[in-house]
Amino acid sequence: MMLHELKPAAGATRPAKRKGRGAASGNGKTAGYGHKGQKARSGAKRPGFEGGQMPLARRLPKRGFNNIFATVYTTIKVSDLDRFEDGTVVDTAAMLKAGLIKKVNDGVKVLGNGEITKKLTVEAAAFTASAKEKIEKAGGKVEVK
Repeated sequence: MMLHELKPAAGATRPAKRKGRGAASGNGKTAGYGHKGQKARSGAKRPGFEGGQMPLARRLPKRGFNNIFATVYTTIKVSDLDRFEDGTVVDTAAMLKAGLIKKVNDGVKVLGNGEITKKLTVEAAAFTASAKEKIEKAGGKVEVK
């Protein structure tokens, strides 16, 4: 295939609307802009314009930085895992079912708060060093997935 042979998929493009070509076209005279008013004029105001009042986007304070690419973990404590039976494989599905977490954002991170006495195999996206140590000390296994 050559560059000059490229075409958009069938139905992907539509013919341009020919405005102002007579009453029979359905888009004649006012060309779809209606009669008078600000929106019929050239230079109609942009979205967010509030008639000269300070716009909301400028009235609100702006501070800091929001990293939209950040990894957001749902966190649970090691002590929360103690409710599971000995020898259980605890993954995100099991945590959801048990009501430990409400939703899995970018995964579950296990924090080292509290103690654990049961021997569990814990599957999560991330673990703190202390959480990993406590789970392994109790005879369990840690699996990062």
